[in-house]
Amino acid sequence: MAGFFSKTRDDEKRTESPAQELPAVEYSGEEGTVDDVEDDLHRGMKPRQLNMMAIAGAIGTGLVIGTGTALKFGPGSLLIGYALMGFTVYVVMVALGEMGAWLPHKKSFSGYASRFVDPAMGFATGWNYFFKYVVLLPNNLTATGILLQYWLPNLNVSVWIVVFGVAIITLNLIHVSFFGEAEFWMSLIKALVILMLILLCFIIALGGGPNGVRTGFYFWQNPGAFAQYTVTIKGHTTVIQGDTGRFLGVWACIVQATFAYLGTELIGVAFGETPNPRKNVPRAVNQTLSRIVFFYIAGVLVLGMAVPYNSPQLIEATRKGTSALASPFVVAASVAGVNKLADAVNGLLLIFTISAANSDIYLASRTVWALGKDGQAPQMMQRTNKHGVPVPAVALSSIFIALGFMNATKSAATVFGYFVSLVTVFGALNWIAVLVSYIAMIRAMKVQGVKREVMPYRNILLPWGAYIALFITAIVILFNGYSAFIPHFQVDKFLTSYIGIPVYVINILWWKLFKKTKRVRPEEADLVTGRRSF
Repeated sequence: MAGFFSKTRDDEKRTESPAQELPAVEYSGEEGTVDDVEDDLHRGMKPRQLNMMAIAGAIGTGLVIGTGTALKFGPGSLLIGYALMGFTVYVVMVALGEMGAWLPHKKSFSGYASRFVDPAMGFATGWNYFFKYVVLLPNNLTATGILLQYWLPNLNVSVWIVVFGVAIITLNLIHVSFFGEAEFWMSLIKALVILMLILLCFIIALGGGPNGVRTGFYFWQNPGAFAQYTVTIKGHTTVIQGDTGRFLGVWACIVQATFAYLGTELIGVAFGETPNPRKNVPRAVNQTLSRIVFFYIAGVLVLGMAVPYNSPQLIEATRKGTSALASPFVVAASVAGVNKLADAVNGLLLIFTISAANSDIYLASRTVWALGKDGQAPQMMQRTNKHGVPVPAVALSSIFIALGFMNATKSAATVFGYFVSLVTVFGALNWIAVLVSYIAMIRAMKVQGVKREVMPYRNILLPWGAYIALFITAIVILFNGYSAFIPHFQVDKFLTSYIGIPVYVINILWWKLFKKTKRVRPEEADLVTGRRSF
């Protein structure tokens, strides 16, 4: 075993491994500098930037606003949903971290799917991820415009789409270190905002609000920890009673938590532009656990302490859309007698949406760049300038900002809303791709006689946790469209909940037939290319 991992470069060239075409990447220096090849991404992302993105990069309006729709099913349901999916997303991240620290490359997780499972799966995964973010891009810019309409109601949202669209395109066309620096400060602000809101709710629950009422865990007893499942369609409200209703309430929170966590894998795309992956990848991945515990779990816990799920203000807030008035944190403050918080939160939410839009272009462009490198996208997509910026990929991703103008008319906005709902399941499918790739890599290591002990980063939850997380994610994907059957079958909800699955499968089958790809056999999997040289 020691002999295998101490082979010289000449020995590697003589092996029959697929890695012979791509020699291992050499890393040198204490700072982890890399000799970048021409026409390639540069490892210009600083470790502190990656770490901060890991802590708060993917925190968005799903936590600040979306938790309100889940809280109405009870604080117990909310906590279970976020805890279960928090475990799942952490396993996804450490699995990605083990692969990224030991066999680093710049092709994101679609590259691992091609390498360990099947190039057809890599193709479907990459385009799935690209499509997801180029649709979310105009959605986040539209949300930015809606937030600004809180103060300037007469100014059309399209104006803000243009203003902020130009700004984030410019930021993505300069060196990645500038993108990283912008995300560092925006992520820092987001982390401070969430901490402020969590602390505020905690103080309110302990009786520190203007009304002086100490609630503690009172709302867990009255009205209770678990609410019946309710759904309102065209003014008609349906309530599912009994244990079935409480179970559906828990399940609704699990689905909402899934989509609140989507985007956590953001730093996995940034691995390719981070120096010294062996050191910085594990550090960034481990930050995921602290974010889940201190932001998500603590956030939903104090919300359940500060706001009863049957609060009329909370129910009304869930109908407010994107503005700060829809945030359950603002509702908690209002119930306790804290006024004018909505203005401050609304302004701070601008950082969330601008940061999300900025990351959308970055993620989409790096994904289509990786597809170009693997021959799964037009060749020009793999081109970069002297600063390591994939200009054609950024340009392609930026074009989709124009979809935001669909919100100018009500009918088009409805279609666009369906479009966004359609691709949200793609995020969970990417978790599936990461876990399947990891399991395939572990199987290949076992067949080829490679022990996990040689990996520079290992997590105690793996490999067994990957099978559990894979099962949970698959169940969520299969049953996320439960609401399409309550109180009666709704074709539009059903299609937007499930059409992403056949699209993903069709992409896999089409690429297999078009390129005649074959499943990667464990004994033939490439466990050499990009391996750390100690």
